[in-house]
Amino acid sequence: MADKTTTVNISFRQDLLKQIDEVARTESRSRSELVREAARMYIQRKRRMDSAIESIRETVRERGITEEDVAAEVAAVRAERAQRRS
Repeated sequence: MADKTTTVNISFRQDLLKQIDEVARTESRSRSELVREAARMYIQRKRRMDSAIESIRETVRERGITEEDVAAEVAAVRAERAQRRS
């Protein structure tokens, strides 16, 4: 059985709606198809990012890395890059 769909009303600025319509037209799809795909892609990307962030947090906890450790590493990398440029 196919998934049930629900109609929703969404407000867009006119300039954004024009861009949506242009892309939909160039891809030979409906506005609804384009917006659905954009929502799916956003959700997938957000889930991947959330998963990556959680993985980083676990690594930080396991290794006992502090904010000071991160700040020191960032400063060292920046100093190294600046030295290479000179």
